[in-house]
Amino acid sequence: MGYSVTLIQRPRPFAAIEGMSERALQGLAHAGFEIALTVPEAPSPRQVAWNSAISSANVERLVERRTFDQALLQDVATQGVSVIDAQVKELQPIATGYRVTWLTHRGIASLDADFVVEARGRTAPGAGAVTARGPSSVTLLQRLQGASGPAASAALSLPDGWAWLARRPGGECHVQITLDPTATRLPPRHAMADWMSTRLTNLAEQAPALTEPFLGHTKPSDTPRARGSTSILQGDCVGSRYLRVGDAAMAVDPLSGNGIFQSLSSALQAPAVINTLLRYPSRELLAREFHQSRLDGLFYRFARIGRDFYAQELQWAEHPFWKARSHWPDAEPLHREVTPDQVHIARRPVVAEGEIHEAEVVVTPDEPLGLWHLNGVYLAPLLRRLRATPDLPAERVIADALGDRVPDDAPRKLALWMRQQGWKT
Repeated sequence: MGYSVTLIQRPRPFAAIEGMSERALQGLAHAGFEIALTVPEAPSPRQVAWNSAISSANVERLVERRTFDQALLQDVATQGVSVIDAQVKELQPIATGYRVTWLTHRGIASLDADFVVEARGRTAPGAGAVTARGPSSVTLLQRLQGASGPAASAALSLPDGWAWLARRPGGECHVQITLDPTATRLPPRHAMADWMSTRLTNLAEQAPALTEPFLGHTKPSDTPRARGSTSILQGDCVGSRYLRVGDAAMAVDPLSGNGIFQSLSSALQAPAVINTLLRYPSRELLAREFHQSRLDGLFYRFARIGRDFYAQELQWAEHPFWKARSHWPDAEPLHREVTPDQVHIARRPVVAEGEIHEAEVVVTPDEPLGLWHLNGVYLAPLLRRLRATPDLPAERVIADALGDRVPDDAPRKLALWMRQQGWKT
């Protein structure tokens, strides 16, 4: 879009492993990243011990975050982004945007920016009132070193929380234990290493076969660390000259395994929002509605995915940790049944050619933000045409509407999709 971009960041202060989904890798590829895509390990098996059963149907790709972060920086630098290694000290509103101030070895430095994107994760200062907060959670991390072996990961439930374990091929292992600090008494910092050692011993005794590849014959290679992992949705994520993305906007429960994906989701929509706010101020409210509504939608989607997964664990259902999470954020289903009478056409903000516009979309209880088009076929005009000719077969109406612009089997597939979505009987 021709904007000059400066990225101010500090390296991650400690080693950490995360699991990445294929969707996250696809998002990176779509955004033009190349070097970063070479960092994640090949897909490796993930075992899950949940509700007295062990499954191993899923895979994930492990990534060491400091190496991955460095690769991200190399990628953005090749695209002309100016990268400054520093910690931002102040964001001061000015008439033309924000004055950003940071510390260097020579003293204070600053620049005036037309627009600021807040992407500092959970550590970002709050912009306003939090609109949703899940049960209090803290995740304890321990790095271990063991013998070399194939990459693998595992997750298992505990009476007072759950644990995720990962091993890289070189024998580097990471354990994350997520607990509720209001229900589990945590030790002071000076006693954390001994406390974690005891927890890992208990973990090995609870599920020896599952945990042995990660805990057997290993030694701690770093001090334990604690990080807040409470689900939080910020309520003021976009203004005329700033917006928030990633965990700075909405931080989800790590159980979902979608942290990187949700950060990408909010970041990939940001350029069109920024472009609209800077070039078309008359559409400011539309752009702000677009960004915030999609953050809200993502947050509650992931929150309900987590809720349903917590509710599957019945061994500890009455324990405080599980009881709180199996009923939060609400009792609304993840997916709603849709009937034709609930489907309607409305005007909503959409992305078109790098800008936010208003357009007619099809809104349903399961798609409250609306569906604009499917593979280039605009859905609202098509639905209106179908309803105007209820006695004709849907396939024929769609074929007449689309003409020869689509493959021969497209009308049949589109009609089937509409029935599956509950738009037609």
